[in-house]
Amino acid sequence: MLDSIDLKEIEIVAKEAGDIIMQIYTQEFDVEYKDDSSPLTIADKRANIHISKRLEELYPTIPILSEESAITDYDIRKKWRGYWCIDPLDGTKEFIKRNGEFTVNIAYIEDGVPKLGVVYAPVIGTIYSAKEGYGAYKNGVKLPLEYNHNKQELLRVVASKSHLNKETMDFIEELKKSTKEIVRVSKGSSLKLCMVAEGVADIYPRLAPTMEWDTAAAHAVVLGANKMVVRYSDRSPLEYNKENLLNPWFIVE
Repeated sequence: MLDSIDLKEIEIVAKEAGDIIMQIYTQEFDVEYKDDSSPLTIADKRANIHISKRLEELYPTIPILSEESAITDYDIRKKWRGYWCIDPLDGTKEFIKRNGEFTVNIAYIEDGVPKLGVVYAPVIGTIYSAKEGYGAYKNGVKLPLEYNHNKQELLRVVASKSHLNKETMDFIEELKKSTKEIVRVSKGSSLKLCMVAEGVADIYPRLAPTMEWDTAAAHAVVLGANKMVVRYSDRSPLEYNKENLLNPWFIVE
């Protein structure tokens, strides 16, 4: 199925969703809160409707799992070999703050592995995309763009400026034992994973909750850049389409 998917078509769908989001971004909008207290806006809803409709038109046989749609029961999902994993607006909090650090995330998962991913940041007009066997790209330029050849001297760590938990701080302290200088960098949404894929950051420890749709598209970009996303506990690959869609803690490097 992967061979039949045109990455350029998925980039177009992501950009179309980004245009819908930007129409709302420049206006006043209401904010709702879901059962888990996470925010929801009309931009999330409209982008989800558009992406789902377009993917159903383009690839009618591929099922869809989206943050903003009813979750298919696991008894059915576990039989899926391939499916779309979507977060129509990743970083709704960033969208509400209007800081520009939110993305449209579309991934194709096969046998639990992200095989294709598109991450589009509409405010800055940046699109990351990847397909297994073809590499990863930022605005059409192959990743990574930068290389750190001396991590013993300097290590760039993606971590929140304002919400560092103890576990993350302890992890960073441990890193200090193997490098002379740590530089912390920060971004919202799935752009954090893309920073490692791009090479502007060296490692991203995520020792806090995320869902599969938060990471799937950017995970594909990381893999396309010949980097990895592994579980913090045992360094095994992060897997998808689990019964519980909550990700374990993970590290991108």
